[in-house]
Amino acid sequence: MNALIVDDERLAREELKRLLEPIANVTVVGEAPNADKAIEKIGELKPDLIFLDIQMPGKTGFEMLEELDAAPEVVFTTAYDEYALKAFEVNALDYLLKPVESARLAEAVEKVEKRLAKSEEKPEADRERLSAEDRVFVKDGERCWFVKLGDVRLFESEGNYVRLFFDKHKPLILKTLNYLDQRLDPDSFFRASRKHILNLKWIDNVEPWLNGGLLVKLTDGAKVEVSRRQSVKFKERLSL
Repeated sequence: MNALIVDDERLAREELKRLLEPIANVTVVGEAPNADKAIEKIGELKPDLIFLDIQMPGKTGFEMLEELDAAPEVVFTTAYDEYALKAFEVNALDYLLKPVESARLAEAVEKVEKRLAKSEEKPEADRERLSAEDRVFVKDGERCWFVKLGDVRLFESEGNYVRLFFDKHKPLILKTLNYLDQRLDPDSFFRASRKHILNLKWIDNVEPWLNGGLLVKLTDGAKVEVSRRQSVKFKERLSL
């Protein structure tokens, strides 16, 4: 398991590397002193896991994650309880309070291993697409989430933003629906219209609608119109 350490303090990075040395199944492939360097390293090294400091000069760890299309597994490291609590709200895999204890570090690594073991490896050709198993970081105001895309029922366009519907949450992200349409796996997601992308697994039923279109009802009761043009593709996709 390849790991990247992101922390603005050199001594903190060195200490974490020292603590990781006895853990045979973790290889530290790189380190970064700030968010911008970390983004470069993530693109270059594609680590399985990031040990991420939250409070750094420039961009915080949260702000860094906002710039990633899909986040690797993340374990936050912080010297501040308030940030540790916020990390819990983010549903991060784990967090470590500084100074990091070797036993807690081992526990965090074990959690990552278990989660990675449950994830199916994608074929090389599909890695440019975001599958239902990929997790994305979503921040709306002061609230943050790590969301598995398979849990997002619906994407709804609002100008240059898109609203995500998952659980009882409806945060906005600064992406366009066209951008998401190009990135999301077509085996799991379908562009219903100019305004909506559907997660196919959340469809409850489909019925004919106005002007040759279709009306899709999701399992949460939401109703989404499929345009006449897209209805033909939708029927082919589901072999209706």
